[in-house]
Parts: sequence; C-alpha cells; structure tokens
Amino acid sequence: MKIQNPFRVGLLAGLGVILAVTIGSMVAQLSTVITYVGAAIFLALGLDPLVSFLERRRMPRWAALLITLIVVLGSVTGIMFAIVPAIVKQAGVLVQSVIEFTGGGNWTSILTIVQGYVGDAIPVNQIADGITQYIQDNFDTISKNVLAVGFGIANGLFGALIVLILTLYFTASLDTFKAGLYQLVPATKRARFADLAEQITTAVGRYVIGQVALALCNGILSFIFLSIIGAELPVVFAFIAFLGSLVPFVGTITGSILILLGQVLLLPNALGTWIAVGVYYLIYMQVEAYLLSPNIMRRAVRVPGVIVVIAALIGGTLLGVLGALIAIPVAASIQLIIKQVLIPRQNEL
Repeated sequence: MKIQNPFRVGLLAGLGVILAVTIGSMVAQLSTVITYVGAAIFLALGLDPLVSFLERRRMPRWAALLITLIVVLGSVTGIMFAIVPAIVKQAGVLVQSVIEFTGGGNWTSILTIVQGYVGDAIPVNQIADGITQYIQDNFDTISKNVLAVGFGIANGLFGALIVLILTLYFTASLDTFKAGLYQLVPATKRARFADLAEQITTAVGRYVIGQVALALCNGILSFIFLSIIGAELPVVFAFIAFLGSLVPFVGTITGSILILLGQVLLLPNALGTWIAVGVYYLIYMQVEAYLLSPNIMRRAVRVPGVIVVIAALIGGTLLGVLGALIAIPVAASIQLIIKQVLIPRQNEL
C-alpha cells in the first residue's frame, strides 16, 4: 500500500494539471464570449437601479422593466438617427481633410511653423523625413494593420449588438438569476448572503450610472466648448470624449489627445485653437480626476477617492479596459465584505 500511494498521488496530480490546462485553454478560447457576457451583466446591474426606482413608485416589476427597456431602446435608436449621421458626415470630412493635408503643401507649411517654434535644436524636417521613409519601407505591414483595425471595428460593432441583446435579456431576468444563485447557498446563511449580494449589485449599478454621468458631462461640455471656439467637427470629437470617459482615468486622457491631434490636422494654421483645446482638456482632466470622479464614485459606490484611483490603476494594469471598468465595483464589494463579514468575525474572537 505504501508503494502504491506515491503512484496514486502522482497520477491524481498529473490528471489535475491536465484538467487545469484544459480548463485554462477553454477559458482562453471563450474569452470573447465571456467578455460579452460580463459586460452585459455589468450593464444589466447598471439598469437595475432604474427598475428598482420605478418599483418603489408602486409600479409592477413587469411595467418597470418594460419602461426601462423602452427608454434604453429609444435612447439607442435616438442616438443612431440623431447623432450617427452627423458623426458619419463629419468623420468623412475628417478623412478628406487628412487626405488633402497629407497630399498638399500643408505638410511643408506645418513643418515650417513647428520648426520656427522649436528652433534649430530639433531637426523637424529630418524627423519628418525619417517617419515618411519608415512608412514607405513598412507600407505592407501598415496596410495589414489598417485592414486588421477595420475588421476590429466591424467585430466591435457586432459585439456591441450582442452585448445590447444580452443586456436586455439579463435585465429582464435578473431577479430569476439572483433567486437561483441564492438557492445554492446553505439555508442558514442564505439570508446573509442575499443581503450582501443585494448591496454589491446596488453598488455596481450606482457605479455604472456614475460613470455614464461622467461621460455625458465630458461629451456635453466638449461639444459646447468646441462649438464656442469654432473648432472643427464638434459632434465627432464630443462623441470621442464621451466614449473615452466611459473608461476611468485613461480613457479621458486618450480621448483628449485624439481631439487635439484632430484639430491640428483640420486646422494646421490655427495655433490659438490648438492651445485653447490643449489648455481646456488639461484643466478638465484635473477637475475630473480630483473633483468629479472621486466625488461621484464615492457617492455611487461609497469608496474613498484614493481607493477609487488605486483600484482603477490596478484593474487597468491587470485586465486592460475591462479591468479598469470593473475595478471600482470590485473594490467596493471587497470593502463591503471586510466591513460586514471579516471585521465582525474578528471582533467575536
């Protein structure tokens, strides 16, 4: 028996490793589907506070769900018919401007202007020639990457449609999923588990609403500011600002850089507009990072501002965009479990 035990242990360990590798491979292959499902559940939890709000107004749940779904579908349809045509039109103007800019004499003039500002310390023309030579030498690779980006955009649109359908389904079936999950918990701990789960899902829903509020704030203010200063394509760039702000911290910076570069391409001789756009987004990023985001997130998920920042940075580093999105609700959930489970248990010892 003693001789057989090591063999059995080794065999079981080997089978366990094979099983773990197989599961890991399956998860990797299903990563896209898992992302769609996770995003849909995340958005469904964001819509749940609206349903609960209507229920508290003595409205039946089916009616609250119906109104919420109508509002969501109506909003998406309204955006599609009101904003998308303007975005497509202005995006076409942007592409045409880029073609004219790169094909005409504007490139030489802009290099001359930049050289005049930086002085002779930086050889702007040599740098531009080096970039041009690199593009020519790697044109095939760049073309393949551009084509891959096009396929990525198409897949992204298809994925957004799937996420929308799954979100509507999860929103309508959220109570059923919760009830099924609670049945898996022992009866003696079921009430406590359900209470914690409800608090966590409420925190996630508030977070989603808070992040959308931040994105709307950035998009609306960007449209107003860009329209006032006479910037080009304010609708397109306001939409870019809105999408960027949906991703905590990093998204706002990325969107601001894209907007500034867009104005440089569209208005090559409008130095004042460049400076105004750059200064505005520098100020806005400070206001959002240190005032708007911490306050809104603290009220939404009841997490201190410093933890909000740290959680977003850690989540973005580990899981990219998805990690940055879910990091703050995860931090709120951990904080809730520590306060209501771990600390009381330690006090009883």
